[in-house]
Amino acid sequence: MTTPTTPSTLDAATLRELIDSGRAPRLLDVRTPGEFETSHIPGSYNVPLDLLKEHRDELRGHLDEDVVLICRSGARATRAEQVLAGSGLPRLKVLKGGIMAWQAAHAPIAQGRPRWDLERQVRLVAGAVVLASILGSVFVPQLKWVAGFIGAGLTFAAVTNTCAMGMLLGKLPYNRGASCDLDSIVGQLREGPAR
Repeated sequence: MTTPTTPSTLDAATLRELIDSGRAPRLLDVRTPGEFETSHIPGSYNVPLDLLKEHRDELRGHLDEDVVLICRSGARATRAEQVLAGSGLPRLKVLKGGIMAWQAAHAPIAQGRPRWDLERQVRLVAGAVVLASILGSVFVPQLKWVAGFIGAGLTFAAVTNTCAMGMLLGKLPYNRGASCDLDSIVGQLREGPAR
């Protein structure tokens, strides 16, 4: 049985120094296209985690230099690191604290149309379902089990550091961008970073 290794991390200050010195690694932002369009590090590429999982081998050929994985807080980037770890990328790192740490360091950020990040959407949906099921259980007592199911799902998500609701919400059109398919992403990786 193999134990998961702790990913190699890079803090926001060190990443900023690398970028400012002209030695920028390849920056892969694994958040949803909607989150990426809202704000991202200039020069980063959007490769959503679900697409990265599905097409790891096709994308691997375009990631031969230093790679830094980015998400909102570091959790999805850590999962992306686990996906790519077996593909032979020697210099793979995760931005410690994700885009939140980057923004807290007052580093340059490309701003787009504001949208709710995926974690906030999960809190809204989970909270609304729990509230509705508890209120509805006044009339239909069995609805309390819906709240229990959501609670169990959130507990499982915390223990396993995965979120089925987040994965489902990430597939909604609101969270998808125009360039979310493999061909578009490979083309962007060939051409150079979006600014």
